[in-house]
Amino acid sequence: MRTQRLLALLFCLLIVPPLLTGYFGSKDKKKPKNDACVGTDPDSTCSEPNTCGSETSVCVVDIKRIGSNSASATPNSTNRKPNAAFCVKPGTTIMFKSTSKDTGFVLDFGNSSPFDSGTAIVGGADRPISVVAKKPGCYTYSVGACTAGSVYGMCGDDVAQIIVSNK
Repeated sequence: MRTQRLLALLFCLLIVPPLLTGYFGSKDKKKPKNDACVGTDPDSTCSEPNTCGSETSVCVVDIKRIGSNSASATPNSTNRKPNAAFCVKPGTTIMFKSTSKDTGFVLDFGNSSPFDSGTAIVGGADRPISVVAKKPGCYTYSVGACTAGSVYGMCGDDVAQIIVSNK
């Protein structure tokens, strides 16, 4: 009986922590379905249908919570696909907002951001946030959207990409 307890204790101390670390560590590394940033020339993916806004018109990106545990960022470009990579030109103002009632959002670009501020963008249905794209490049960012008033499963997250291109 004592041997069984000792084996159970050793199993819990030596085997379970690495398994949990591997499980939870892998969940943090979400990648886009069609990663536009891995190619040698992400700018080549920019075209009229997936370009949003211009130096004179605002690019509006609608952030929503979708399903039970996901979120989406959908630009007002011709090709309106949620979480698809979209392009903007340097100097374009991007307005992140949510048309979903009682929804808040967080966009996190990590260490590399196309905007002057290196901080996360936090807004919501009653608080649209406008920023100006300045630094050319391809950026992957996390999208988080939460619905107020829910008790269980009120937030969702995913990843999306933006290409700031001179083309």
